Parts: sequence; C-alpha cells; structure tokens
Amino acid sequence: MTVRAVISGASIAGLSAAFWLRRIGWEVTLIERAPEFRDGGQNVDVRGVAREVLDRMGLFEAVKAQNTTETGTVLVDGDGKVRAELPSNGPDGATAELEVLRGDFARTILDHLPDGVELIYGDTIEDVDDDTVTTAGGRSLPADLVVIAEGVRSATRDRIFGAEVDRRELGITMVFGTIPRTPADDDRWRWHNAVGGRQIHLRPDNHGTTRAILSYSRSEDLTGLDRAEALARVRERYRDAGWEALRILDGFDSSDDVYIDHLTQIRMSTWRRGRIVLAGDAGWCVTPMGGGGASLALTSGYVLSAYVSQRPDDLPGALDAYEKWMRPLVDDVQKLPPGLELFAYPRTRLGLAVRGLLDQAMTSRLFAPLAAKLTEVANTDQELPEICS
Repeated sequence: MTVRAVISGASIAGLSAAFWLRRIGWEVTLIERAPEFRDGGQNVDVRGVAREVLDRMGLFEAVKAQNTTETGTVLVDGDGKVRAELPSNGPDGATAELEVLRGDFARTILDHLPDGVELIYGDTIEDVDDDTVTTAGGRSLPADLVVIAEGVRSATRDRIFGAEVDRRELGITMVFGTIPRTPADDDRWRWHNAVGGRQIHLRPDNHGTTRAILSYSRSEDLTGLDRAEALARVRERYRDAGWEALRILDGFDSSDDVYIDHLTQIRMSTWRRGRIVLAGDAGWCVTPMGGGGASLALTSGYVLSAYVSQRPDDLPGALDAYEKWMRPLVDDVQKLPPGLELFAYPRTRLGLAVRGLLDQAMTSRLFAPLAAKLTEVANTDQELPEICS
C-alpha cells in the first residue's frame, strides 16, 4: 500500500523527516515557501543524541567536513582582550565538535536525500482536508501524514492549532548577519558584553567571511519593520557600545543575509491534530537562549519516522509515541535557569563587574566542569527507537 507524507518547511526538521520517511518507504513531498534552497544562516551544532541520529544517517563525516573552523569561545573586554575562555573540551563544549552553519548543515542533508523525494519550492500549504493538502499554488497533494516544520512563525501551524499556540516572548532581540573578514579576526568565537544589556559576537566561518550577532535585552519587536528602519534602530542602540559594534553595523548595511529575530519560545500542549504533526521550531522553538534547536530538529525527523515504521496501521499511536519520546528533551531545554537574562545581559557597570567575577569563577579549574554541563543539551537516557523496515 502506498502511503504519502507532505512536509512543509525545508530546513533541518523538514529535511530530516523527509530523509527518514522516504527511507522507510513513504512517498514524500517536501514544500518550501522560499523560491529556492536557503543557504546562509548562522552557527548551529549537533549535540547529544542528535550525534547518533546523524551517524545513523551516514552523514557524520559529511557534516564534520563543513566545520566552521571555530576552535573555541572567549569572552573579551572593550579592547578585545580575552578575559575568560569557556570550556570547549569534548564534543559538546561551548564550541561543539560539530559546529556548522545552518545552510551548510541543511544542504548536506538535502544532497543526501533518498531518491524519490519530491521538492516543491515557492509554495505553501493553503488547506488540509481529510486526505488532501491544497497549496497556494493550486496543487492538490494526497497526504496520509502532514508534517509542519516551518519554523517559529509558522502560518500553517497557527491556522490549524489556533489558540493552542502558546508564544512566550523572552524580551531579547538578536540581529544576525555575514560581514567581511579582517586580518584581526581569528578562529575563535569572540563574545563581548556592553552596558545596557547588549552583546556583540564575532564568529569565524568556512567561507572566508565572519558571522556577526548583536543581541540585546528588554527590547521592542523589530520583526515587523522593514530592514532599513530596523537596522537604524539597532544602530541607535549600539552607537556607544564599543568594541566591534560599529564595524558590524556597517557590515550589516551591505550584507545580503541579515536576519532579525525577537526571541519567542513556542509551547504546545500537543504537537498533533489528527494526521497533522509539528516538528522543530514550529512545535517547540527553544531559541538560542536554550540552545540545541538544530539537534532537536534533526532528532525529531528520525523519532517520528521510527515510530511510524513500528506502527504502520496505527498512525495516531505512532504520533503519540513520537511526542512522548521527544517531549522530555524539549522541556529540558525550554526550562531556562532563573536569572539567566540578568546574567547574560547585564545592564549596569556594576552588573558587568559582577558578571566578570562570575565568569572568572565559572571558568576556573574548580568550576569548569560545572560550566561545561551548561552546554550539554539534547542528552537523554532514552534509547532511540529502532526503524522497522
């Protein structure tokens, strides 16, 4: 019997679901609203149980070969002088063993999709009825299973789940972009905190450029503004932040991949409705504050497909089992430590001084093992479910 899945969203969660559902014999159509594959993006990493999923895909070495070249993570002062170095020993340090750009990671999966996955770009889901998905482009696609993997602001999820979507804004704005590399840039993630709850980040990549992030707390949501107005407001906020802020702002003005996000967790009481199921950020966005989003996305595609393969005649039971297995990992990452915003985004000079003392303590030989634990996400004592062929 032919069984068909329609997946909306061709980033890591959607690609993982397409990879594994096709591997177990399903007919798979993958829809992406962008007109073509979306390259670019910032650093993501593969941690915890996701490393095993990647190994089962046979893609561990292929992803490792896309490493950003980043070798460690340091906290710097306004002159760029290192004041502390975060633990990066082992596979899950502040700089992970598998540290890659989102676009490189997604393209690696895309390039290794099993034969037969149908890819449709420039289209979106318009409606889902009993057994068919209708797209905005006029396509009618039979679907025994619909996977929504569109991201944190998923329009399809919002239409189908409505009031069940619980958005929790964290009050943090992050501005990402690619800027020209300079001789002073090195192979470390350099992180600077400035007064006013402002962070400045520079990270190396494997494309001869530098990835930059400006992140600040207690902010307004800029995502509804046009790019010029949003960047003008960010420039005003960072005009006296020091270190590399002005260089980054100038670089963003001409960068072609600036992305602005107002961090929002997505919490859902259930990730499914009938034969429709959520995966990745559409169901449980953990935000960069929690970390591990790419690892959870990759894992979700495998776990979903494993339970579907085990219960070919019981899709509701398979989707329930998928949610039961994934939810403890998601809940663990979404529970942010109390006071995290004050620690990560000090607002006063006194706050920065206290943060500096805590950084020195946490990166000391005595407390470094505890600091290293903070970067361990997507870990579980559960065994991965097995694929039934």
